[in-house]
Amino acid sequence: MTRLPAARFRDIWELAWPQTLMMVFNFLIGFVDVWAAGRIDSNVQASLGMITQLSFFFLVVAMAVANGSVAAISQSLGAGLVSRVRRYTVLVLGLGLVCGAAILLGGLAVAGPLLSLLQVPDELRDLTAYFLRVNLYILPCYYLLVITNAVFRAQKRVFVPMAAMVLATAVNTFGDLGFGLGWFGLPSYGYKGLAWSTFASVAAGMLFNLAALRPARLVRQAGPLPWRWIRRALPYLWKVAWPGGLMQIIWQSAYMVLFAITASLPSGSVPALAGMTAGLRVESALFLPGMAFNLTAGILVGQSLGAGRLDLAKGYGYRILGLGVAIMTLLALIVWWAVDPVTAFIAPDQAVRAEARSYLAYNLLAIPFTLTSMIMAGALNGAGATLYNLLAFGLSSWLIRLPLAWLLGHEVLGSAEGVWLAMLVSQVVQSSLALYMFHRWDWGRFALVKRRNNGENGRAAV
Repeated sequence: MTRLPAARFRDIWELAWPQTLMMVFNFLIGFVDVWAAGRIDSNVQASLGMITQLSFFFLVVAMAVANGSVAAISQSLGAGLVSRVRRYTVLVLGLGLVCGAAILLGGLAVAGPLLSLLQVPDELRDLTAYFLRVNLYILPCYYLLVITNAVFRAQKRVFVPMAAMVLATAVNTFGDLGFGLGWFGLPSYGYKGLAWSTFASVAAGMLFNLAALRPARLVRQAGPLPWRWIRRALPYLWKVAWPGGLMQIIWQSAYMVLFAITASLPSGSVPALAGMTAGLRVESALFLPGMAFNLTAGILVGQSLGAGRLDLAKGYGYRILGLGVAIMTLLALIVWWAVDPVTAFIAPDQAVRAEARSYLAYNLLAIPFTLTSMIMAGALNGAGATLYNLLAFGLSSWLIRLPLAWLLGHEVLGSAEGVWLAMLVSQVVQSSLALYMFHRWDWGRFALVKRRNNGENGRAAV
C-alpha cells in the first residue's frame, strides 16, 4: 500500500482557524440582532425570527454560486491557470450582481402574497413587511459579499473574509445598540434601526472585499470575457451550483417538516418545540469550527484536484476528517459536562430545559457522524461533486429522518425522544453515505481538469 502524500496538518490548521473566527463573527451578527430585538419588543423579535428564516431562501442562489466559485477557482489555481482564475472571478461577481438584483425585484413584486403565505399575524404584518423590504434591498450587497468571500477562500486568502466579517459584526453591533436601542447618546429608531444596521453591516463587508480585490488585480487583468469562453464556463458553474442549491432547499425544508412533526406530538409538544429551538442554538454555536473544517476541505481538495493530484485530495479529506472529529468530540464532551448550566441559561422553564437536555444528549452523541457529513460534503464541494451531496443529504433527511421521526415520535415512543433518536439514526446513515461516496465513488470526474491515467497534471476542461 502506497503512503499518502504530504497532506500536512499545518496546511489544514492555517486555513481552519481563521475560518472558525469568521464563522464566530457571522454567528454574532444574528445573536446581537436577536438580543437587541428582544429588548425592544417581543413582536420585533418574532418578526425578525420569521424574516431570518425566510432570508435563507433568498440567499440559496448566492450560496450555490459560491459553491461553484470555490470549485472552479480553487481547481484553476491548483492547475496554475491564473488567467482562468481571473475570468471566473469576473464571471461569478457578475452572476451574483444580476441574480441578487433579480431576486430583489421579484421579492418586492410578491412581498404581499409572501407574507400571507407565511400566515403572519395581523399585529405583526406591518413590522414584518418592513423587515422584509429592507432584507430585499440588502440582497445585491449580500450576494456580492457571499461570493467574494468564496473567491478569497478558494485562493486560500482566508484572512480577507475573516476581516470582512469582523468589520460587518462591528458595524452591526454598533448600529443595533446605537440606533436600535439608543445607546452611546444616539437616537433610538427601534426596529428600523435594527433593519438598517444589518444593511450597513452587509454593505461594509462587501465594500471591504471589493477593495481587497484591487491589489490582486483579479478583475482588471481579466479584461472583457470572450463570449466563447463564457459559453464553456457557465455549464460547469451550473453543474456544481444547481445540486448544491437544491440540497440546501431540501435540507432546510426537511427541518421545517421536522418542526411540524415535533409540534404535533401527542403529548408535550410545546416544551419539546421550545427545547428543540434552545438545543439548536447551542448546537449551531458548537458547530462553528465544524463549518470551518467544511470550508477548509473544499479549498484543499479543490486545489489538489486542480493540480491533478487525486491522491493528495483524498489525503487532505481524510486528515481533515480525523482532526475535525478529534477537536469536535472534545468540544462535545466539554458541552456535555456543562449541559445543565447551559440549558438553564437558555431555557429557564423546567420542562423546556429537560427537553433541551434530551435533545442535546442525542445530538452530542451524533457529533462524529454529523461532522463526517459536513467534512465530506465540503470535500465533494471542492471537487464540484455537489450532486453526491444532494443524494446523501436528500435521501437521509426525507427517506430516513422524517418518516422515522413520525414513526418513533407519534406511534412508538409518543414523545420528543423519538424525534431526537430519528435525528441520530439519520446522521449515522447520512455520514455513512457521504464517507462511502468519498472513499469509493469517482468524484474526480467532476473536476475542471481532466486527469490522465498516470496521475500527472491533466488538460484544462475550460
